[in-house]
Amino acid sequence: MLSHLQDQPADKILGLMKMYRDDPRPQKIDLGVGVYKDAEGKTPIFRAIKAAEKKLWETEETKAYVGLIGDPAYRDALAKLILGDAVDPECIAGAATPGGTGAVRNCFELARMADPDVRVWVSDPTWPNHLSILKFMGLPTLSYRYFDSETRAVDFDAMIADLSEAKSGDLVLLHGCCHNPTGANLNLAQWQQVIDVLLKTGATPMVDIAYQGFGDGLDEDAAGIRLVARSVPELLVAASCSKNFGIYRERAGLAMAISQDAARRDIHEGALAHLNRQNFSFPPDHGTRLVTMVLGDDDLRADWMAELEDIRLGMLRLREDLASALREASGSDRFGFIADHRGMFSRLGTTPDLVERLREEHAIYMVGDSRMNIAGLNKHTVPILAKAIVEAGI
Repeated sequence: MLSHLQDQPADKILGLMKMYRDDPRPQKIDLGVGVYKDAEGKTPIFRAIKAAEKKLWETEETKAYVGLIGDPAYRDALAKLILGDAVDPECIAGAATPGGTGAVRNCFELARMADPDVRVWVSDPTWPNHLSILKFMGLPTLSYRYFDSETRAVDFDAMIADLSEAKSGDLVLLHGCCHNPTGANLNLAQWQQVIDVLLKTGATPMVDIAYQGFGDGLDEDAAGIRLVARSVPELLVAASCSKNFGIYRERAGLAMAISQDAARRDIHEGALAHLNRQNFSFPPDHGTRLVTMVLGDDDLRADWMAELEDIRLGMLRLREDLASALREASGSDRFGFIADHRGMFSRLGTTPDLVERLREEHAIYMVGDSRMNIAGLNKHTVPILAKAIVEAGI
């Protein structure tokens, strides 16, 4: 049986990580991997998470399973952080998952359980694992235009034109904030127009929100998803705590199904629990419990929010510094979009050949589609990158 297995396509980002590690050049810069790094190139543990871990170590009395949906307190705390008061909590079904990827997978599974013929609309471009999971599941996928490589902004008219072709029963995948891989976001008026199209076509939205707090602020980054939640009859949400709580390896995610009909909540949550049972049984608890502790303690929450804000502002400064350095190096404002983008990523909108040239000639590593991780920079590497981009002819 196993002799029939074939090599699977290599993950481009993981391959890039290996190439970076093997590169002996001391001046190399890693802008590829999608993990937050501070100025020293480290992914720090939040102070509040460290404090919560210490408290948990001192007070935890069992490692027994929690439940198929995880601790309901985690669902409630994270749903409140994301959705605010947009919907009645009694309308929110949720289940903990192994990271945001587990939440994405279970949302797709839930949509297929509800309608075996579901089609999924995905932005062009999107996070590659969205497409990989959909392909593995065999779900029909359609793309809607999203990013204009000339302006490096949202191609909104094209997006609306494409989504207008959606049908009732289709699932439309949207990025909640800090679009990965482009960094180009919808404004609130554009979110409303997307909602109008969804209501007209009858398509169901699914929002993947993995970077809340990394863009314009915790509430500002959630404004779009909250508008969707209060406007549509049904909504799926895949949430991740990896980035904004810094607990990547703890794999803390949440899949939510929201309906304006509160009577449907138990059915939806039962379906999510069933999917957890089939896919991995009981979800991990350590990371989700830390998140619950931080959000439920006034002092820990305040310290977490302060540190998260420092991270957000630091990335904004890097964006502004890079845009300024590129303006000086190129003698033009054509890279001003970098300061306008939000989150960890920006997409330069250049060719794979020029990205390869950056790697070969300047030891600068980014994904072939020209997505770069802004958090991989510091004040010393910003001018180096700006000079290399201009010299490469981008």
